[in-house]
Formats: sequence, C-alpha cells, structure tokens
Amino acid sequence: MFEGIAATATHLGLLSGAMAIGSSWVAAIASPNCSFDKLDGSRADRHVRELLLQTSTPIAGMMLASGAFFLLASSWAAAVTALLAAFGFYSNRWMLTPGKKHKGERTSRKGQRAVSVSFSLMFTLVAIVSAVLGMIRI
Repeated sequence: MFEGIAATATHLGLLSGAMAIGSSWVAAIASPNCSFDKLDGSRADRHVRELLLQTSTPIAGMMLASGAFFLLASSWAAAVTALLAAFGFYSNRWMLTPGKKHKGERTSRKGQRAVSVSFSLMFTLVAIVSAVLGMIRI
C-alpha cells in the first residue's frame, strides 16, 4: 500500500514542480520579452518588476507543495532541492517589495529587476534538478 502512496506522491510532486517551472519560465523569459517589445523602457521595467513580484509567491507555493510531496514519497534529495527552489522564488518577493526609502537613499530599480530575473532563472534550474531527482526517486 505504501508503494502506491509513494508513487502517487511522486507524480503529484512532479506535477507541481512542472507547473512551477513553466510558470517561472513565463514570468522570467516570455513575458519580459513581450513587455520590452510592446512598451517603452520604463513601463516595461515596471511591468516586469510587478509581474515577478506577483508571481513569486504562487511559484514558491508550487515548489513548496512539490517538496512536501517528495518528502511523502521519501525522495529526500528531490525534496531538499524543491524546498531550496521554493525559498529562492520567495526571496524575489523580499527583493522587489517596495519599501520606504530613507532621505537621500537611492535604489536601482533596473538592478532589482535584473537580479530578480537572474534569481528566477537560477532557481528554475534548481527546480528542474529537483524534478529530475524526483523522477529517479532519489
């Protein structure tokens, strides 16, 4: 009976991981390309930052669910990498949240967007590694 639960949990972990990978690809690659093609630079930059801010929490939630399913299936390495990816996607939220600036403080919004896109791409690779480890049940 446990083998059936483990197989189902592995499949659900792979499904939620694949949804997170696809969502992060759309948020980090496809949508910014469309934004910078159709909008002027400042509006496209603002749109991409807002898109990454709003999608980071659901993607992190999908990776958290994937990690939980992999834990249930006893795929320890896949679970750890999925939880690492969840933390990485959620860190975009911390980076992009508009906060109160102190007097004389300057922030680089363009730099925030660049680092956030880089984090999204890097943790997408971590999510892919998690899915591969989950497929081979490690």
